[in-house]
Amino acid sequence: MEIQGYNMPDDLYYHAENSWVKVESDGTIRVGMDDFYQKQAGDTTYVDLPFEGDSVSQGETCGKIQSSKWVGKLVTPISGEIIEVNSELENDCRLINKDSYSAGWIMRIKPTNLDEELKNLAHGPEAITKFIEDHISKTKGGK
Repeated sequence: MEIQGYNMPDDLYYHAENSWVKVESDGTIRVGMDDFYQKQAGDTTYVDLPFEGDSVSQGETCGKIQSSKWVGKLVTPISGEIIEVNSELENDCRLINKDSYSAGWIMRIKPTNLDEELKNLAHGPEAITKFIEDHISKTKGGK
């Protein structure tokens, strides 16, 4: 679904720090950065990936993403154990810009409190529209 020029698939969940969550059929989750992030940040120049096997908590910083405009935090949208990172990003971190919802994914997590924590994320057309509108107003406000 497109909202004010941003591609925001409505089957995903979105964290306030611009990461998306896809619940996989095996119960794990896949995480990446949303279209709002990649358009605001510009070309991604470096990704400091977390380590496989690390335990993370929702809202915790687990890495860094550097772009042509700034260095930002990679914030975990769901608590659990990191079971895989996208090693392709080490060769081409611009995958986040080119294909943020597929080839540009960042990590997979085995969640520990999925049902409860999904409630903290934006999901569904109405919530995602509000999510983007809030982000746009913060950006225009000089954030």
